[in-house]
Amino acid sequence: MRINEKSSILVTGGTGSFGKKFVELVLQRFPNVHRLVIYSRDELKQFEMA
Repeated sequence: MRINEKSSILVTGGTGSFGKKFVELVLQRFPNVHRLVIYSRDELKQFEMA
């Protein structure tokens, strides 16, 4: 996978157990990613994740 400072990533279900870990790993491995969008329908989990 090629991710650079111009890449955008969309994570659906981003506040679930897999999504949270995936987001954590993406931010660790690719700190220069241009945009990381986390989509979730659960407002409470979104608030907690922020």
